[in-house]
Amino acid sequence: MSVTWDILRTYRAPREVVRRRAGGVPSEARALAVLLAGCLLLFVARLPALRRQAFDDPSVPFEGLVAGALVGVMFMAPLLFYVLAALSHLVAKLVGGAGTWYGARVALFWALLAAAPAFLLSGLVQGFVGQGVAVSITGTLAGAVFLVFWVMGLIEVERRQPA
Repeated sequence: MSVTWDILRTYRAPREVVRRRAGGVPSEARALAVLLAGCLLLFVARLPALRRQAFDDPSVPFEGLVAGALVGVMFMAPLLFYVLAALSHLVAKLVGGAGTWYGARVALFWALLAAAPAFLLSGLVQGFVGQGVAVSITGTLAGAVFLVFWVMGLIEVERRQPA
């Protein structure tokens, strides 16, 4: 199934999508591609807010803001997500999880990519409206969507499989 359809399906059945994506032969290249696609969409989601920030405060040029966001989101965030996936797997092991390191990475990386539409909406609102209640609501909603997808996916990949 295509990535776009899987993203849409995740909003209805997140555990089913993660189960299918984590099943089969583990492919670290595929997991990394999902992570980088999610990070790229997070970077794109930041652009409207950066444009507004550069317009409101011209002391820092837009190009400088974009360069900083690019380094942060495309180079530093993937490292953070790998560490976060490892920590989540260790915590799951402590509470009886039976999954794999790869499954924990897939659950986190897929949650990031699947929540990207919510982050894109939040970025648009921040860029067009500026700071305010609407940005708080959409930002909280995007964070909640990501967290729900991640927890549901992690539960799915860490549960004990019947023998």
